[in-house]
Amino acid sequence: MALARATVSLIPPHAWLRLRPFSIPRRLPLSSSSPPRSLLAARVVAMAGSSTAAAHRHTNRLASEHSPYLLQHAHNPVDWYPWGDEAFDQARKRDVPIFLSIGYSTCHWCHVMEVESFENEEIAKMLNEWFVSIKVDREERPDVDKVYMTYVQALYGGGGWPLSVFLSTNLKPLMGGTYFPPDDKYGRPGFKTVLRRVKEAWDTKQEMLEKGGSFAIEQLSEALSATASSHRLSDELAQNSLKSCVKQLGNSYDPKFGGFGSAPKFPRPVEVYLMLYASKKLMETGRESEANNAMQMVCHTLQCMARGGIHDHVGGGFHRYSVDECWHVPHFEKMLYDQGQLANVYLDTFAIKRDTFYSSVARDILDYLKRDMIGESGEIYSAEDADSAEYEGSPRKKEGAFYVWTSKEIEEILGDYATLFKDHYYVKSSGNCDLSSMSDPHNEFKGKNVLIERKDISSMASKLGMSVDEYSQILGLCRQKLFNARSRRPRPHLDDKVIVSWNGLAISSFARASKILKAEVKETKFYFPVVGYNPSTYLEVAEKAAFFIKSRLYDKPARRLQRSFRNGPSKAPGFLDDYAFLISGLLDLYECGGGTDWLSWAIDLQATQDELFLDGEGGGYFNTPGEDPSVLLRVKEDHDGAEPSGNSVSAMNLIRLSSMVAGARSENYRSTAEHLLAVFESRLKDQSMAVPLMCSAADMLSVPSRKQVVLVGDKTSAEFNDMATAVFASYDPNRTVIQIDTSNTEDMEFWESQNQNIFQMAKSSPVDKLAVAHVCQNFVCSPPVSSPDALSTLLDKTYVATSSA
Repeated sequence: MALARATVSLIPPHAWLRLRPFSIPRRLPLSSSSPPRSLLAARVVAMAGSSTAAAHRHTNRLASEHSPYLLQHAHNPVDWYPWGDEAFDQARKRDVPIFLSIGYSTCHWCHVMEVESFENEEIAKMLNEWFVSIKVDREERPDVDKVYMTYVQALYGGGGWPLSVFLSTNLKPLMGGTYFPPDDKYGRPGFKTVLRRVKEAWDTKQEMLEKGGSFAIEQLSEALSATASSHRLSDELAQNSLKSCVKQLGNSYDPKFGGFGSAPKFPRPVEVYLMLYASKKLMETGRESEANNAMQMVCHTLQCMARGGIHDHVGGGFHRYSVDECWHVPHFEKMLYDQGQLANVYLDTFAIKRDTFYSSVARDILDYLKRDMIGESGEIYSAEDADSAEYEGSPRKKEGAFYVWTSKEIEEILGDYATLFKDHYYVKSSGNCDLSSMSDPHNEFKGKNVLIERKDISSMASKLGMSVDEYSQILGLCRQKLFNARSRRPRPHLDDKVIVSWNGLAISSFARASKILKAEVKETKFYFPVVGYNPSTYLEVAEKAAFFIKSRLYDKPARRLQRSFRNGPSKAPGFLDDYAFLISGLLDLYECGGGTDWLSWAIDLQATQDELFLDGEGGGYFNTPGEDPSVLLRVKEDHDGAEPSGNSVSAMNLIRLSSMVAGARSENYRSTAEHLLAVFESRLKDQSMAVPLMCSAADMLSVPSRKQVVLVGDKTSAEFNDMATAVFASYDPNRTVIQIDTSNTEDMEFWESQNQNIFQMAKSSPVDKLAVAHVCQNFVCSPPVSSPDALSTLLDKTYVATSSA
């Protein structure tokens, strides 16, 4: 969401009701003046146990839902409804306001508010008598979440989950906030106080409240209804937005610990993507010093993240964010959308630097997903919780319990190697969460250690007179032993919901890894938790995940997606992000060796996306189909945050598709992308740092001619695979790869119908060669080459841009 547009002058008549909530935006760590997490976690007493006990006394409508988050509340004494007509009708019938609570299953503060308030009989009675209470999983219904999060952010300048909003019977917001404690404390209103005040206001000033809610929605709708003043950005603005974003990110760069901005530090892969894109462009235009500076920021950031505690050194993958500036103590939740994007930027950096440090981290992420996050049918799950029980049968859950270690535990598990391991990962008997005042302000991890590498492997190995290989092997064996010991601990809750958009991000990284990792030297060694799979294995994972979505979440006759799957498809339709992210993943899947059926499906999905979400007159895509009257706002999302925006990804998809097909369809893709970017002209000009991926797309569109690499031959041959490896061994975001097997009828029929030039190129390729490559750019195609070395030489030729960077 564009906060610049959302932060409107929103002063409705009911402004006096604006009660400031406890602000826990995006699950950020508490300040030293806030109650420590340990006190609140103590109240999250046996969420499993207390819920089981409550099940004998209370069961509400959520028991019949599929969402893990809704099921967590199925035995609250609160008479919860899922979002839908039954709840709305009941509110109108009783003439009472709606209390809407939005969260997700791995949200720490959502758990806290459940135990403190929604398990509280007194509060439940107030909710049941005075309100109709609705519970929403934000990951299942991002459209509903977007409406009321936008309202809360506009009113208070920030938001987060749990999101708590009071609505009129016509679903207009009356008052909102995030987390509320049950009672007044710390100078802030408790949830009981809020309930009483809203009840009193409804009884005495209902008409004014309803007018205020309508006024708020009208203002937000007007503020968010962006349209393009023209149908195309100027090339100058497109290129200047890229420059501006690079400059702003550079100004916010942390030279000591890497990353852009200060603590708490969230991985934001779109920032890294932009810096890699800009670095290549600067290098191509002879600005080597600036290119190297951008590249250095990326490398330092990715190294610090991988060596920090935000990285799960024992099991692989990355946690959600670090509470401190040094990437050390994380919020221990793991999200699928982070893993897919991070794997991709580590893969890109490997393709540029050819340093297996980066390829090993990419493998680490993908191997974690493959080991722990993939179902029997290839579906990729959503998230793992931050909280877990400290030991089997414990009545208490605590954040990070699954991941932290005492020095004594490590000594008992590792024996003779304990000292080496402890020195390497900064393990201390007193605990190691002391690198920053922000790491553990309430001493919740006293005596506990979050593994972090403070010195590089080569210097540590040299200190002990070992080779790097010998030292790395010992560390890998130690991590394996700790992994086995950790596996006996109670695991964090797994959200096994399958979300289309997040699977699209993961499909992209698995597909790209299958080709990019083939550039690793053959003698590369891998150490646990990296498995060392043949890269082709990752392509199989990508295809299996894509097939799951196509078979379980796609209505082929209607050409429509559903949002998510758990014990069956969700009731929610696919949203813009689902289409855009999946299309992006399918394009990567095709380019990296998948069949034309994936590309054909991407084209079909793009047609449906245009039908459901495209603003044909104003330009750009809405985030929702606009078919559900209960969703009061249609937003054109542009902010590239922890997840990229659907519009940014769509712009790139359209550019890529336009370089694959020909004729009117190609021109339509390009003009749609131009119109889309024009919608966000002021954002690109004035707030480029908020939209790094869109800046990259805008610059991509200004490139006169996208490079096409057409590989023709026998896809099953070693020669063809060697040529494909040569293509993906280099980093080039302005490149389209097309693979055609002339003996495959589907391939030839597809290209004959979609792009006659490519079809003729394939048809006229030498028949005595198992693989040939055609490289086309600036409207000229090179003579075909038939060896990987010749292809690499051709691709390495510096492209001189026609306009300055």
